[in-house]
Amino acid sequence: MIYQLYEMNHAAIAPFRAAADAMKFFHSNPFNPLSHTPAGRAMSASLELFERMTRRYGKPEFGLPTTVIDGKTVKVTEEIVWSKPFCNLIHFRRALPAGRAPDQKLLLVAPMSGHYATLLRGTVETLLPNADIYITDWIDARMVPVTAGRFDLDDYIDYLIEMIHHIGPDTHVVGVCQPSVPVLAAVAVMEAAGDSLAPASMILMGGPIDTRENPTAVNTLAQEKPLEWFRDNVIMNVPWPQPGFMRPVYPGFLQLSGFMSMNLDRHISAHKEFFEHLVKNDGEPAERHRDFYDEYLAVMDLTEEFYLQTVDVVFIKHALPKGEMMHRDTLVDTKAIRRTALLTVEGENDDISGLGQTEAAHKICPNIPDDKRMHYMQPDVGHYGVFNGSRFRREIAPRILAFTSQNGSGSQETKGPVKRVIKGGKAG
Repeated sequence: MIYQLYEMNHAAIAPFRAAADAMKFFHSNPFNPLSHTPAGRAMSASLELFERMTRRYGKPEFGLPTTVIDGKTVKVTEEIVWSKPFCNLIHFRRALPAGRAPDQKLLLVAPMSGHYATLLRGTVETLLPNADIYITDWIDARMVPVTAGRFDLDDYIDYLIEMIHHIGPDTHVVGVCQPSVPVLAAVAVMEAAGDSLAPASMILMGGPIDTRENPTAVNTLAQEKPLEWFRDNVIMNVPWPQPGFMRPVYPGFLQLSGFMSMNLDRHISAHKEFFEHLVKNDGEPAERHRDFYDEYLAVMDLTEEFYLQTVDVVFIKHALPKGEMMHRDTLVDTKAIRRTALLTVEGENDDISGLGQTEAAHKICPNIPDDKRMHYMQPDVGHYGVFNGSRFRREIAPRILAFTSQNGSGSQETKGPVKRVIKGGKAG
């Protein structure tokens, strides 16, 4: 009944939220003399905080209408080029200048762990001037009717293979956080089958390939509880009147609660500072706070079968690094990967996927040639800094683009900018 109570509480507080929004407009209106006083700004700030903390945040927009290519601003159009009940594949089609050769194709596999694909907006924006970008836009499970069927980790891997086939040859796949495991599994399945459309390279970023390495609080929780505990305590049915009514899901608000509790002091401080900026009429940092939390607080539900299978396979059994992971009735053999190049990226201060967890991919893919594997650890960044922010733009993105360029079809082998080269799974 927790999900139902959550919905009832949200509905019950809606009139108060609407009243707070109207009163905020009154106290912040420049024609109101109170809006120019500290007391008026404090009242307006309090009302905005109340409204924002009780709001349900909808799916954000990517909002990337243009990009800059060769010094010129060009139009970008979002197109859904492939679709299934639980995912759309979005292509950011750029109006390339006449005569310009096409760029390398990058499939960004967004995390299906509670947040929407727009969490990678900064990733897309950074790579867009130099790459032809596709991204997985996962659908909120509570919006998918039960008549659409199940969706589990095996379906996830099948979706990835279908999308890679749709995009075509010489595709580079980037798995950000949670997708690292299914991306690696999908590539292994394709290579084992001799699939000619297996990706040219895969880039795994801050992912839980082997959570036995430097386990974090998230990994420890999964180890301490049996799978039945997760089924009994965090799986709930979607309430009416949502389209996915009666679908068993792992609610996004539970995932968000877990993430926020890991850094609760930081979130409390951020909202305190937001209030102070509003009172001081300091607009720029207040707007940055709004932008971040509009994204961070927008969450989606996961299907029961996908969530429980992921917890069991990735965090409890460690099936992939042990060589025991199955896709349908077939063993996922990472030793079969020979042609797809591998780049792993980690953040020094990552408190979700600890150091070494992503790098472990090199150990279980021993047959990738040494000149087609690299590992990079970015100092002074946490989990989100691995795929977003200033250090991602300056340090990580150029390395990704250089690596994919060097490992595309017809590319000439050159010395890359990545400082740490993995040989046989060990840092050289």
